[in-house]
Amino acid sequence: MEPRHRYVFVGGLHRSGTSLTARLLARHPSISGIEGAPVPENEGVYLQGAIPHTARHGIPCHFATDPAQHLIEGCVHDRLETRIRLEADWAPWFEPDAPWRVEKSPVNLTRMRLYQQLFPLSQFVVVLRHPQAVAAAMAKWTGRPVHELVAHWIEAHDRLLSDLPHLHAVMVMRYEDLAADPAGCAARLHAFLDLPASGAVMEEDIRDGNLDYASAAKPMEAEMARAVSRWGYSDALRADPSYRGELRHPLRRVAEAAGAA
Repeated sequence: MEPRHRYVFVGGLHRSGTSLTARLLARHPSISGIEGAPVPENEGVYLQGAIPHTARHGIPCHFATDPAQHLIEGCVHDRLETRIRLEADWAPWFEPDAPWRVEKSPVNLTRMRLYQQLFPLSQFVVVLRHPQAVAAAMAKWTGRPVHELVAHWIEAHDRLLSDLPHLHAVMVMRYEDLAADPAGCAARLHAFLDLPASGAVMEEDIRDGNLDYASAAKPMEAEMARAVSRWGYSDALRADPSYRGELRHPLRRVAEAAGAA
């Protein structure tokens, strides 16, 4: 018998707002999230043994551009045994009767096509954040220059662009929009999952963390500026409010409702 639950996988580069997005989703009464797990940020990738995740996997500012960690349909893990093991390992961390389960791990950014094969009814949420904010946040972790980290951000999201046409149900959203209008973003997420809106999500206290990095936002080179403009970003941590993100869903009714939310 097929499980009655469905998965919504949240992914994105480290420090992009994936944890915030997962918590926001999990406040909906129809969505169960991982809580209290003895792993970083309640990330499901640490709670499973189906797909290797060693200390050399998922490294910030590396995994998203590593070809070996780009898992797609037909790869060695595209097997029924992988799905069975994932279900078994994750099951204890979710409410058994919840229609939806949200699993958040940054590496989901490079696993969406595989997870679509393993869980055909799954849906995906990718979270972006201004590359200069991500770079400033990660520079102190990695010791790499901000310019290099912005270049990594661009390459990672170019790869995302190549994956999007293969996905049936995916929403790309930005941290900046979530910080500016959490209620609106929550409504859009719920519509994307074909769920009624829930006011419970507004218990989350959200502030714009980009303000912490305003002094680090230097002018980008012209080529970099053109690349990030694809996502509605520009210099000085600016995010174009008219950018609506990418949205795909096989049901026109759901796609239109999410787009209008």
